[in-house]
Amino acid sequence: MSKVTIKDLNLNDKKVVMRLDFNVPMKNGKIQDDTRIKAALPTIKYVIAHHGKSIIFAHLGRINTEADKKGKSLKPVAKRLSKLLDQPVIFVPYADPDKPAEDPVNSKPMKAAISKMKDGDVLLAENTRFQDVVNGKHIKREHGNDPKLGQYWASLGDCFVNDAFGTAHRKHASNVGIADAMKKAGKPTAVGFLMQKEIKYLGHAVNNPKRPFVAILGGAKVSSKIGVIDNLLPKVDKVIIAGGMAYTFYAAKGLKIGKSLVEKDKIPLAKKILAKAGDKIVLPVDSVCADKFANDAKTTVSKEVPDGMMALDIGPKSIKKFESVLSNAKTVVWNGPMGVCEMSNFAKGTLAIGKFLGTLKNAITIVGGGDSTAAIHSLGLDNDISHVSTGGGASLQYLEGNVLPGIASISNK
Repeated sequence: MSKVTIKDLNLNDKKVVMRLDFNVPMKNGKIQDDTRIKAALPTIKYVIAHHGKSIIFAHLGRINTEADKKGKSLKPVAKRLSKLLDQPVIFVPYADPDKPAEDPVNSKPMKAAISKMKDGDVLLAENTRFQDVVNGKHIKREHGNDPKLGQYWASLGDCFVNDAFGTAHRKHASNVGIADAMKKAGKPTAVGFLMQKEIKYLGHAVNNPKRPFVAILGGAKVSSKIGVIDNLLPKVDKVIIAGGMAYTFYAAKGLKIGKSLVEKDKIPLAKKILAKAGDKIVLPVDSVCADKFANDAKTTVSKEVPDGMMALDIGPKSIKKFESVLSNAKTVVWNGPMGVCEMSNFAKGTLAIGKFLGTLKNAITIVGGGDSTAAIHSLGLDNDISHVSTGGGASLQYLEGNVLPGIASISNK
């Protein structure tokens, strides 16, 4: 069932509470990659153009103690957003800085700032996860979907727009809590443009793919992708499995794996998957093997992994085989690297697959997961891929066929 979208709302002179994904990499107070901020711009600009007031909530990192708050303020994000929008962005902490013991839910600075907003203004509140530690106590107000917090945030606006797909798999106060409280108060809820795009592309791949449909699954562990494999196997034509997880399947087939990463307790499961999948699963046919886990390791390319060595990337024959499988695909979903791509000498497989996907002009190509999307960014192929997902865990859970609370809480059309 389709969701109410931002275009269905009357935003004129409305206070629009928005949940966005600004969980960007930060180092020494400086943003390292603003991709997620840029991804939210179409939704923010739409509110501005339609004379609404944007009241934005977002999180940054994990907060379990007061010490965790250091370096996790969204103030640098407000500055970057201001530059991208070419207009001031009001930044508001929750608690009154002169009264740190005051309950931040009843933030006087927040209400005062909102009362002064004009149509087209943009306000960014402090990290929602600061709510999980109040006065030194770890109370999980945001993580625990505290209804009072959700009600308070909902009371600040006339409608709610959720455009944070990256947190859609979490039942938090800043997404589900606000949405539920808005609906209870008779106020509209909707998805933004980014969320709408994620639903469109991932939903299409899972429910109505053009064929042949090929899934590429990489990464370290089988255990993190079991749900995806189980859900996609009946729907795909082929599943390419690479990265560290491939060697658990190697072990299941009785192939030599040397010192490669393997989940011994998942070998029986890998055997069952192989038996059930038939010829649908495609594994590497050669690997770049190293004598140690280091970029300067001595390497050899081998069909199986020699004793005392470990596989850290797919080999040239595997790249050609995977490209052959992908060449006629009409729908491709890629999640997870082909090797240890954080080391330049073992990133060739990941980059080769990313580059090849960019050549598939007649296919719907969807890329998710941190390392996979990083490969696409580094290759400058963002415009050659149909959709680069902003949600790591959320996109995996969507591909597993799970209901995402952040999406489910938004009103249906």
